[in-house]
Order: sequence, then C-alpha cells, then structure tokens
Amino acid sequence: MATTGKSGLAEKALDQGKGILRLAPTWVPRSFCVPGRRIKLHPDDYYVLGGIRGGIDERWLSSTTPAKNGPLTGENEGLSAIVVKDGSRHEQVLLKDAIDELKGSIIGDRLWKKYASWPMYSKFFDNMGPLPHHTHHNDKYASMVGQLGKPEAYYFPPQLNNHGGDFPYTFFGIAPGTTKEQIRECLVNFTKGDNKITNYSAAYRLEPGTGWDVPPGLLHAPGSMCTYEPQKASDVFAMYQSLVNEAIVPEELLWNGTPKDRIGDFDLLIEVLDWDLNVDPNMMANRFMAPKPVVAGSSLKNDGFIENWICYKSHDFSAKELTVAPGATVTVKDSAAYGIIVMQGRGKMGAWNIETPSLIRYGQLTNDEFFITESAAREGVKIVNESDTDPIVILKHFGPDNPDLSL
Repeated sequence: MATTGKSGLAEKALDQGKGILRLAPTWVPRSFCVPGRRIKLHPDDYYVLGGIRGGIDERWLSSTTPAKNGPLTGENEGLSAIVVKDGSRHEQVLLKDAIDELKGSIIGDRLWKKYASWPMYSKFFDNMGPLPHHTHHNDKYASMVGQLGKPEAYYFPPQLNNHGGDFPYTFFGIAPGTTKEQIRECLVNFTKGDNKITNYSAAYRLEPGTGWDVPPGLLHAPGSMCTYEPQKASDVFAMYQSLVNEAIVPEELLWNGTPKDRIGDFDLLIEVLDWDLNVDPNMMANRFMAPKPVVAGSSLKNDGFIENWICYKSHDFSAKELTVAPGATVTVKDSAAYGIIVMQGRGKMGAWNIETPSLIRYGQLTNDEFFITESAAREGVKIVNESDTDPIVILKHFGPDNPDLSL
C-alpha cells in the first residue's frame, strides 16, 4: 500500500482517532541475523524481501528513524506509517511527515521545541542466536557519520518468549582488570577468525519480565530472547566480535559508524568505548531493571489496572507495561505522548478496536500498534477490556525526560 505525505492527511488521522493514531506494522530485515520467529510474522514472510537482504527479525514501533541497512535499504525502511480510513479505502502517511506538519499537536510542545522531532523509537528484536559483542556510539562519535548517539534498553516480554532461542544470555561490558591494549589486539585480529573478545566479558542469564539498561559506549552481545527495545532515534553501531555461532561477521561491520577517512584507526574504536562503564564491577546492580510499580499498592482487583515501569534508567526514553483486568473499563492518564504495542487481549481504546494478532502477513494492517498524542495522554485514554478471562497487556514507550518518571 502506497505511503503518502499528502497535505491534510495527518490532520484527518488526528481527528479520526481523536488524538490516537493507528500505525501500520514496520518490518526490518538484518543481513547478519537469523530470525527467531517469535514476532508473529507469517512463516512464509521472514525472507520475503529476498535472501540477500537477510531475514526479518525486527519490528520497529513508533519510528521516525530510517533503518541503516546499506545500499539495498528499501524506501522508508524503518519508518512507521499512520493508517487513515477513508470509507472502504485505507491511506497512509508517515509518522515523521505528520509530526513535521502538526508538530506539538502530536508530540507536545515540550518535545517539539527542544527536538523538532520524535526523538526515540522502540522495536522488537528477534534473533535465534546471540548477536556479536558490539557498541553504539555516543552523540560525539555518532555525529562523525551524521547520526545521533544511541542509548537503548531491553525488556523481555513473556508473551513473545515461549522459548529462549539458542543462547538466552547477554554479554555486558569488559571484565575488570582488562586493559585497553588487550581489547585493541582483539580488534586488530578481527579478520583472522575468532578474535575472542568475549573472553574478556561476562554473560548474564536473561529472564522474561525483566530488562537491562544499555548506555552508549557499552559493549554488549544481546542474547537470543525476543526483546522489546526502547532507544534513542538512531541506528548507529559497530560490531567488535568477529565470529558468532561459527558465523563470520563482515569486517565492514567493525567499521560501521566510522568516518571513511578514519577506517583502519583502531585507536578510534577504543576511544568510542566508555571504558569506566565497561569495566564496572557492579554491572548487574547498575544496569539490570526489574519492574517497578508506577503507583505503590495498586492492584488489578481494586483498580482494574496496574502499571509498571520496565525501562527507567535513561533520560532519553522510558517505558511502561500496562495491564487491564478482564472485563474492566479504565481511564489511564500520562503527562507525555507515547507509542504503544498491544501484547495480549482485545477490547476498545478510545475510538479504536484493539486486538492482539496471532499471525501477521507482510504488508497486512493490524489493530495492535498506536501513537497517543500528548493532549490525548493528558486527557486520559479510556480502555475497555471486552474479555471476561484475558487481561489486556500493553507496552508504552515515551520520549526523553518523561515528566512522570523520577530517576
């Protein structure tokens, strides 16, 4: 279905949803990944873009950030689109274009005045095996290639983790006592087979219903659980591990995020790392995130819903998990705009039907992803759970400096 930036379509969408925008699924392939097949895409569609593009193992949520997938990257790849119904027809307008047109009417004046954009997105990352030990650049180093820095966070939704994949453990950082010279030698040996960089790290077992905070400059090798990842609006990274699951990592990914005139500069690769962050002896205490109740003492039985903070250690984004009890009707207020993905259940949200699909074809529209404008969030979003047995579970991703979050 064609995506358009036609003038007036964004306003129509805003009016149609009364401040709640319906989004189409956004699928992203990665050439270096093997899909874990847990993000509800139809089995026939994981390689629908062709083997050379790799399998689809990501779904991007509330994204105004284009994917950086090399010269074969598709038009608008990674960009979310708003669905507008016109009689029996559906039209689409990019969320980015709508925000550019309507500004604070969608994301709120606070964010528009500071960023002039929606400065985060979330995604489902779904890989059968682990990823290479890699890092995301901070603003200083990302600016060398025209991008923003990329902090991110992980949450492992129980609904998408019926199995843990091949290696449900994530390496974080560098073992205390390791020297920069030892890591530099691993990078110099990148093209010689296994550069053995994870010999200098530690892996942590991943648990559904928990998460991790991953600031820029921190080496990490994500494990094979299906992961919900709120992050800053960027797609910058560099792979520092040369062999994973007996698969060679292309050398070009080591220098991804490096200016062309600095390729070959191993000292720059070391400089990109936040060394103190990597050798933190209290990695789990400082980076692990267990859910925290938004309101202490709230309960499904008494209040009809409960909310937990699931990503709360970054100023650049935050995320909540909302659960609405079977049969309940609730109104939930927030102080900032946010995107949502429905993980479980069915019912009504404002003017929309919401439901959790079991299987999605590539290009198919769904009723599980929306963007809530700041004004609608402040007024309160009415949710009706139409099931008498199944709770509604929704993940909510917010932009920077959420007024409701005290770090």
